[in-house]
Amino acid sequence: MPNPIPPFAALNPCDEAFLARLAEALPPATLRPPEPRDLEEPRGRWRGRAGAVARPASTGEVSAILRACHAARVAVVPRGGGTGLVGGQVIPEGGPLPLILSLERMNALRGIWPEENTIAVEAGMTLQAVQAAAQASGRLFPLSLASEGTATIGGNLATNAGGTAVLRYGNARDLCLGLEVAMADGAVWHGLRRLRKDNTGYDLRNLLVGSEGSLGVITAASLRLFPVPAHRLVAMLAVPSPAAAQDLLRLFEARLGGLVSGFELIARAGFEFLAEADLGLRAPFAALPDWAVLVELGLPQAMEPEATMAALYDEAEGAGLVLDGVIASSGAQADGLWAIREAIPEANRRIGAVASHDISLPLGAIPGFIAEAGGRLAALGDFRVNCFGHLGDGNLHYNIFPAPDRTRGAYEALRNDATRIVHDLVHELGGSVSAEHGIGRLKTADLARYGDPVRLQALRGIKAVLDPLGILNPGAVLARDAG
Repeated sequence: MPNPIPPFAALNPCDEAFLARLAEALPPATLRPPEPRDLEEPRGRWRGRAGAVARPASTGEVSAILRACHAARVAVVPRGGGTGLVGGQVIPEGGPLPLILSLERMNALRGIWPEENTIAVEAGMTLQAVQAAAQASGRLFPLSLASEGTATIGGNLATNAGGTAVLRYGNARDLCLGLEVAMADGAVWHGLRRLRKDNTGYDLRNLLVGSEGSLGVITAASLRLFPVPAHRLVAMLAVPSPAAAQDLLRLFEARLGGLVSGFELIARAGFEFLAEADLGLRAPFAALPDWAVLVELGLPQAMEPEATMAALYDEAEGAGLVLDGVIASSGAQADGLWAIREAIPEANRRIGAVASHDISLPLGAIPGFIAEAGGRLAALGDFRVNCFGHLGDGNLHYNIFPAPDRTRGAYEALRNDATRIVHDLVHELGGSVSAEHGIGRLKTADLARYGDPVRLQALRGIKAVLDPLGILNPGAVLARDAG
């Protein structure tokens, strides 16, 4: 299939001559040399490169930077908090030096309207700061991630971040009402609206959310807020199997409607890894279960939380869906149960995965996938699997690790085959090889392999129209020719 995106080699470097011209159009100190943190990504797969880092303080400055880069055909890598896990925030070796465009100085609150359940913020505001601003106005911004103290709202929207509350509130895309975006040529789309309904043609907002900085640079967003539930109820429950966990979710939803805020699946390996990584956290069970779920309910004032959970637990236990459980009796205990779940990725990092997978499956296919994937991997080698994630929305983090007495390096020759086994099975079952982390640079080959040809052609066409010179985050989402 022809690729209309110009090759990377057609771009020019972010060299001293270009930077001298760019500096004349910007306030002093907007440009600085790259620092190590600008060139890193959390999993350490790639080391980035850049001629400089631009730190604009306004949308006008972002526009001026993009106009200059477009005119000079210089690549731009938009950067938020740098917490993405698929390499979308770095350009590694090969091709002309890019300019990093950091939104860190654009972190202002543009406005908040509690009576409308709406907030408008600049793209560089951290997710945690957005949550705090909402809380200060008696509202909830429900997007929640382990990296929320560093991740920025622009990056969250650019990757369509998911997190732990998607079951009730949706992905980042579902929380976005409007955007302000600087396009590749520096033109600014003033779409920062607060409307719930706007049926006026193609949905540019939803196209730019999830585009990973490859179609435009998000500079500000208007977001949905929600009332804070009167009661927060958190429990960790041991279950017989993933299938039983799904039956338990259906029971909770049948009894509570849309009041289930989070429903996380945790395998025995997750608890074992916490101990192995010496993180000071342990499962709240006398004996480790093979499977457990972490449940959070957000209940209205009229519902008595302890009685509600007791009745649900009794019904689930009677149906054989729960083997044991701990119900938090305070906010601190609830936070402690969540701390166990949120520490699993850090335990994984310390142990060192052979391969990590962020996958999405039809809910009914999850138990079969877990059983089949384990068998296929066992035929390839001696692996440990830590399977955990957002069971309520079908998103699993299916990570493969060395046997206890072996190192990750011993499996390097098997890493690609292991990933192919997992992704092929996901594709066979009608799932997605990227649930919430995006494509970045890590999964461009997967998108080409598993993507629908008609859709891929449309994606390339959209990229060619909105970024005809291919300067925005080249190599992210859509693979491009090197020469």
